[in-house]
Amino acid sequence: MSDTNALRLTLLVLYTPRMDECRAFYTSLGLAFTAEQHGQGPQHFAAVLADGSVLELYPARPGRRTEALRLGLAVEGSAANPPLDAGRHLVVDPDGRTVEVQAS
Repeated sequence: MSDTNALRLTLLVLYTPRMDECRAFYTSLGLAFTAEQHGQGPQHFAAVLADGSVLELYPARPGRRTEALRLGLAVEGSAANPPLDAGRHLVVDPDGRTVEVQAS
């Protein structure tokens, strides 16, 4: 059995048909996105989180859409727009994914 303490999430990609709305939603929680495009691939957006992991938003296409996902984020409440009081908040992104936000 491997040492689970050595494991960490480094990348999470959300495929969405609502790129602008999802980018605005996650930006409102304090994430800073950069536009990227690798070769001939689609333009997408990437945000590097405090621990170095990356959250990317890619345009959905047939057979590639992220659904039925529950995501948890820890954020600085004062960095959110509007600011969030300290504590746990359940919010829903533009694609209907539940996002559990722990604001400090």
